[in-house]
Amino acid sequence: MNLFNKNISKQLFGLDRYTKRAIAIIIDVLLCVIAVWLAFFIRLEEFILLKDISYTPVLLSVVLAIPIFWIFGVYRTLFRYAGLSILNTISLSTFVYGLVYFSIISIYGIKDVPRSIGILQPVLLFIGVLSSRFFTKYLLTGTFNSSGDKKNKENILIYGAGSAGRQLLTSLENNSLYKVVGFLDDNPQLHRQYLLGQKIYNPNKIEDLKRIKDINLVLFAIPSISKSKKNEIIKKLNKEKLVVKSLPNVNDIIDEKISISNIKDFLADDLLVRDPVEPDQKLLNKNIELKSVLVTGAGGTIGSELCRQIIKLNPKQLVLLELNEFNLYDLYNELTELNKNLKIIPLLSNVQDQKKLEKIIETFKVDTIYHAAAYKHVPLVEANICEGVRNNVFGTLSVAKASINQKVQNLVLISSDKAVRPTNIMGASKRLAELCMQSLHDVNDKINTNFSIVRFGNVINSSGSAIPKFKNQIREGGPITLTHPDVTRYFMTIPEASQLVIQAGALGKNAEVFLLDMGESVKIIDLIKRMINFSGLSIRDKDNKDGDIEIEIIGLRSGEKLYEELLIGDNPQKTIHPKIKMTDEPLIPFNQLEKSLDQLLNLLDNHQADEVKKFLEKTIKLYNSNSEITDYLHLEKKISEDNNDLLSENKKDNVVKLK
Repeated sequence: MNLFNKNISKQLFGLDRYTKRAIAIIIDVLLCVIAVWLAFFIRLEEFILLKDISYTPVLLSVVLAIPIFWIFGVYRTLFRYAGLSILNTISLSTFVYGLVYFSIISIYGIKDVPRSIGILQPVLLFIGVLSSRFFTKYLLTGTFNSSGDKKNKENILIYGAGSAGRQLLTSLENNSLYKVVGFLDDNPQLHRQYLLGQKIYNPNKIEDLKRIKDINLVLFAIPSISKSKKNEIIKKLNKEKLVVKSLPNVNDIIDEKISISNIKDFLADDLLVRDPVEPDQKLLNKNIELKSVLVTGAGGTIGSELCRQIIKLNPKQLVLLELNEFNLYDLYNELTELNKNLKIIPLLSNVQDQKKLEKIIETFKVDTIYHAAAYKHVPLVEANICEGVRNNVFGTLSVAKASINQKVQNLVLISSDKAVRPTNIMGASKRLAELCMQSLHDVNDKINTNFSIVRFGNVINSSGSAIPKFKNQIREGGPITLTHPDVTRYFMTIPEASQLVIQAGALGKNAEVFLLDMGESVKIIDLIKRMINFSGLSIRDKDNKDGDIEIEIIGLRSGEKLYEELLIGDNPQKTIHPKIKMTDEPLIPFNQLEKSLDQLLNLLDNHQADEVKKFLEKTIKLYNSNSEITDYLHLEKKISEDNNDLLSENKKDNVVKLK
C-alpha cells in the first residue's frame, strides 16, 4: 500500500462507527443520483445534463434504497472485511430495491420517465454500491482480495448459525489464518440451508465432515448457551480430536471491541463443570454505590478483578493501594479507559504501614475496604516464611486497626480455603489473619466497622495457578506434571470470586466467615483431561500408547494437601443469598492473641523461621505441617552453621595430631 493509501486508511480507521455509517449513506445517495443519470444516458444514447432529468426517479431511488439497505444490514458490515458476505448482502438488498423500483417506474409508469429506467438504474446502482465497498476496502487494506492466500489457510467450521456466527464469519473473511467452510447447528430446520454462502451441517455428521473437508478446528459461536450444554457439545467434538476455540464474547465482534486475534484455545471458564453463581445486584450495590472504596493489593488477580467489578457499580471514587509499581500502573491505565468519569486514585504503599493507611483513609474519606493484599503462592511462602507471615498477618492487623480507628463502615478480608486445617505456612498465616479480625472485633464493643471474612477455593486462571502451567505444557507437547492422581480442589472463575467478595461484604457485620456453596470439588486429573480434550488431543497412557500428551505424577509439593476444605466446623448457616453460607468459628481472646503477636513479631524481626513455624503450630491448633522447613534464609544459615561445626571439628583433629 502506498503512502497516500496509508494516510487515508489511518484517517478512516480513526473515525467512530456512526461517522463511518453516515459517510456510507451519503455515498449511496450520490450513487443513486449517478445511477439515474447514467440510466438516462444509456437509454437516450446521448449526453444529457443532470438538471435536464426529472427529479422524480432520483428522489424515488433515494427514498427506497437507503431504508432497504439499512434493513438488510448493508451499513452494519465492516468495509475492510468486504467479501462474499457483503456481495450476498448487497445483491439481496438491491434485488428487493430493484423489484420495488421496477414496479413503480416500469409497470406503474411515471410521466417523462422511460420505462427501461426501472431496469437499468437498479443494475447500475448494484455495480456502483459494490464497487464503492471494494474500493474502500482497497484504501483500508491495500488489496481487493477478500480471502488472501487460501492455500495456507486452515479449514474451519463455526458452531452456531445465529447472529454471533454470522458476525464471526464476516470477521473471518479477511483473516489470513482461517477459511470457513461451513456451519454446524443443532437446529434440524437449518440443516442443508445456506448462510452467507456457507452450508449449515448437522453436528452428528462431524466425523464425515472432518474427513471430507479436512477440518481440525471448530470455532464456538453460541454466547447464550448453558455451561452443561456447551461442555456436552465440546465433549462430542473432542471425540473426533477437533480443537475447539472460543472468543471471550462473540457479541463484542459486532461492536468492534475485539478481533479474531482474541480467539483462545479454550476459555478457562469452560473448565468449570457447573454454571457460575449468579450475583444478587442489591448485595453488589450495597457497600459500593456512591461510596469511597479502597482495594488493597489492587494489582493482584483478585484485587484487579474486584476493581473491574467495582467501577461498574457507580462508586463515588476508587482508591487503588498496591506495592508493585508496574501492576498499579497497568491497572490504573486499564480502569481509566473503562470508566473515564470515575475518580481513581493510584497509591504505592505497603499495607503494614498503619499510620499511612490511616492518613489515606482520612484523606479520601473511605467507606469500604476490600483487603486483598497477601502472599498466596504456597511454595514461595514456604520458602520465605518470615516475610509471608509478616505480610499476611501484620498487614491484615494493620488494615483492621486503621479501619477501626478511622471508623470505616465496612472491611472485607479475602481469605482462602487453605486456612482450613492448614498444612502449609500460607494457609496458617491466613488463618491467623482471620483470628486477628475476629478477635479485634470481639474486643471492641462499640466498633463502628462491619467486619467480614470471605473464604473461597482456587480461582481459575489466576496468576501462579496451575491452569496456565498446564496450558504451556500442552502447547509444548507434554508431559503435564501432576502432584498426585487423587488431588482435588474447589474452583471458581475470577469474576465469580470477586462478586462473592462484594456480596459477602454486604452481608457481614461481626467478622463472620462466608463461603460459597461451590458444589463438588474437582479432581485435578479430570481437569487436565478436559484441557487435553479441549485442545483436540488425546492422553498417552498404558491404554493408549499412541496418544499425544502424557500425564506425569511427580508427588505432592512441600505443604500441599490432597484436598481442600472450606469449613472448619460442621454448622454452616444459610444467608439471604442461596449460594453463600456463613459460619461462626472459634477465636482467641484478643488480650491473649496480642501477647502472642508481640512474640511472633520479635521472631520475625530476628528471622527465626523455625521458631515462627513452631509458633504457628502452637497457636493454630489445627495447623499440621506436612513438610520440612524450606525457608531459604533458614537453610542457608543452617548450612553455614554446619560448615562452621565441621571446620571446628577439623581444627580439633589437627590440634590432636600436632600434640
